[in-house]
Amino acid sequence: MRWGVAVFPGSCDDDDVVYCLRNVLGQNVRTLWHKDPFPGGCDGVVLPGGFSYGDYLRAGAVAQFTPVMQGIVEFAGSGGLVLGICNGFQILCESGLLPGTLTRNASLRFVCRRVLLRVEDNRSPFTRLARPGELLEMPVKHGEGRYYADAATVEELDDNGQVLLRYADTEGRVRDEANPNGSVGGIAGVCNLERNVFGLMPHPEDAAEAVLGGVSGLKIFSSMIAELRRGSAA
Repeated sequence: MRWGVAVFPGSCDDDDVVYCLRNVLGQNVRTLWHKDPFPGGCDGVVLPGGFSYGDYLRAGAVAQFTPVMQGIVEFAGSGGLVLGICNGFQILCESGLLPGTLTRNASLRFVCRRVLLRVEDNRSPFTRLARPGELLEMPVKHGEGRYYADAATVEELDDNGQVLLRYADTEGRVRDEANPNGSVGGIAGVCNLERNVFGLMPHPEDAAEAVLGGVSGLKIFSSMIAELRRGSAA
């Protein structure tokens, strides 16, 4: 499979994503510079974490206007698989590819720790290898990770199975104590209605080898690879 990893001024997790895809999963990967037009020829695209444009105005607000993002929006509109991690999630919301927004953490402090995530729905290309209710462990590292949408939107997301991950405790319960940023409903990751665009605040690329403390993050990337292989074989 051929992957593109977008790079903006201030991206700082792009190399980690490239390493995970290329060295751990054996994928063909290229980086996509923010000033360049989207080149095409990609089976999947990842928007990595970091602080694109220094989070000027608000996180992800400037990156949405770059040439590469204009192409990625078109790629997503044609059904291409797009994954946004942390700042990538923020960019996807700012670009209108995902509903809701990411705001300052409830604590008003930067949070960096490992969290547990309950898989809410596995009927997506991003979670198809996971089980509903399965707990995945990944790190978070953000200052603006508090997902917010109004009550009607959250209800719609739940009804449509668009909430793919929620913060949970060791028993799989969605509780305030397990929520690192105050996200509404404990939401950690959502997909679009068409289920080909997914954003999450935790970092799966930092949970892809045992030396990093676990391999739960591989469920996300491996699910995408399995989906792409199924599509290419059809």
